[in-house]
Amino acid sequence: MTTAPRVDYQTDPSQYKHLKLAFDGPVATLAVDIDENAGLRPGYKLKLNSYDLGVDIELNDALNRIRFEHPEVRTVVLTSGKDKVFCSGANIFMLGVSSHAWKVNFCKFTNETRNGIEDSSAHSGLKFLAAVNGACAGGGYELALACDEILLVDDRSSAVSLPEVPLLGVLPGTGGLTRVTDKRHVRHDLADIFCTTTEGVRGQRAKDWRLVDDIAKPAVFAQKVRERALALAAQSDRPAEAQGVSLAPIERVIEADALRYAHVTVEIDRAGRTATFTVKAPTGAQPQSIDDIVQAGAGWYPLQLARELEDAILSMRTNELDIGTWLIKTSGDAAAVLANDATLLAHQDHWLVRETIGLLRRTLSRLDVSSRSLFALIEPDSCFAGTFLELALACDRSYHLALPDDEARAPKITVADVNFGLYPMATGQSRLGRRFYDEQPALDAVRARAGQPLDADAAYALGLVTANPDDIDWTDEVRIALEERVAMSPDALTGMEANLRFNGQENMFTRIFGRLTAWQNWIFQRPNAVGDKGALKVYGKGDKAAFDWNRV
Repeated sequence: MTTAPRVDYQTDPSQYKHLKLAFDGPVATLAVDIDENAGLRPGYKLKLNSYDLGVDIELNDALNRIRFEHPEVRTVVLTSGKDKVFCSGANIFMLGVSSHAWKVNFCKFTNETRNGIEDSSAHSGLKFLAAVNGACAGGGYELALACDEILLVDDRSSAVSLPEVPLLGVLPGTGGLTRVTDKRHVRHDLADIFCTTTEGVRGQRAKDWRLVDDIAKPAVFAQKVRERALALAAQSDRPAEAQGVSLAPIERVIEADALRYAHVTVEIDRAGRTATFTVKAPTGAQPQSIDDIVQAGAGWYPLQLARELEDAILSMRTNELDIGTWLIKTSGDAAAVLANDATLLAHQDHWLVRETIGLLRRTLSRLDVSSRSLFALIEPDSCFAGTFLELALACDRSYHLALPDDEARAPKITVADVNFGLYPMATGQSRLGRRFYDEQPALDAVRARAGQPLDADAAYALGLVTANPDDIDWTDEVRIALEERVAMSPDALTGMEANLRFNGQENMFTRIFGRLTAWQNWIFQRPNAVGDKGALKVYGKGDKAAFDWNRV
């Protein structure tokens, strides 16, 4: 078990130490005003609006509050509550004293939060404006890059920069290099200068190089921010008069070897180095009309499930590093899952349903990018249907028990309409599309059986599961597979799984995660960055980094 204090991803605005939220009609202002003495772990101060994981936990919560509690908001203005500094990025001293695993997990969660900003812009009409009112460096600029537009104050001192390479011997870890090229289309030679210059780029040159969208003198900066925020809001279809849904705290029980929620349970086998996630189907009557859905609020099953599953995934990723294999199970009535899916599809254009689908989409994506081996076990009482089938499709392997002599108990899976694109991966593909490389004959064969419960043999014949052992072989086959898996190198598995899960065509998001997994992960371990005289270690101490000049 991890001996460090447990990281809790739950918070609410009354507990924020670093962010301030304000609302004015269609515009929300999210001001970054970091308390330097309120770091998540001891040993560093968050000076110059620099951040750690605790700040990102607040940011993730604030974004969800805006999404669900304030449907009237159409534009979020991200700015600074401090004078002359927007954000100086990830706290260097925090990185210097953190373990390798902590650094990589921190960067991954930060990535997901930035990607979530772009996801909301693309799918739910929530637009983002970075009002850069001071120095903006490293991860601070990467936060700005995630926004739809960047407005920089033209005060002769405020600049944008990505100084990680020259100052720290590492890379911008949350997609900076990728967004500079793929999103902002900064010419590669200018990007080369930009990423190797510690002082950054300011004013008209920043606009000319496409590093920002516009600049404004201090006297008119606030007015310009308001104008651009309202212009972005005009592009949104979020409702002006709707009543938001309060995100009440998630109820859970944390035990030494388990996490227990209403609809999700995680049980840890420390000797076997596995964790079993069991996701439970809804029970009882479920809301079908919009009025009833809104009345249910945060207790509406799909929304509550998404919040619980997200919390469980994040908690296990950060707090249980030795548990390298996750077993995914489901329990309950498949018909109830499919009925819920039908409600989601029927009302998918309503803002609350759309936001709930978005949270489910982002939570399933968190599963995709988790550096854990994922095995689905399809057993009696399973309900891998529709949305729940996505859990199995996200896994590296799926084992489906065959009971040819017991039709009543034989577990079935059911493909539904939601599996053909409602929850795209970071690649933009459905998980079925990823599975079959978007080859039409295979997808047509699966679609022809949509809505039909498929036993192990039928699912195997369609290529939907990895293996279909019968009850004689089931226990041994699953046991041997798990014993083999947990004996392998975690490093090699992380690299292999990321390669195999994200096959086919790449896009900006897959490159961001791929480069984090491969390049930054490797660089974070090199002596040039983290050795005794590495750039990250000596930063701020007055010493000069000592590099091994070999190009590898």
